[in-house]
Amino acid sequence: MKNSRRQFMILSAAGACTLALNGKVQAQAMVADTDPQATALGYKSDATKVDKAKYAKYAAGQQCDNCALYQGKPGSAAGGCPLFAGKQVAGKGWCSAYAKKA
Repeated sequence: MKNSRRQFMILSAAGACTLALNGKVQAQAMVADTDPQATALGYKSDATKVDKAKYAKYAAGQQCDNCALYQGKPGSAAGGCPLFAGKQVAGKGWCSAYAKKA
């Protein structure tokens, strides 16, 4: 069975649209507290659960959504972080790389 050039073009365009939409619809995965990178940085998705004895640098009020590295909107539930490429961190989270937003 031969396919015409027109059918090929229509199917190609439909396939390209599907791939483009799939990339936008698919949400980034959240970083788990047990992720190896997260464990190395002392990341906790809830800043109130940080081990204050182990991370003396932690101070109340420090959380991802007011960190200089946080790429989400202030007050948002989650956002990107360059330390966890391709994943989102909780806005209420914390890690040892915390740097106060200027």
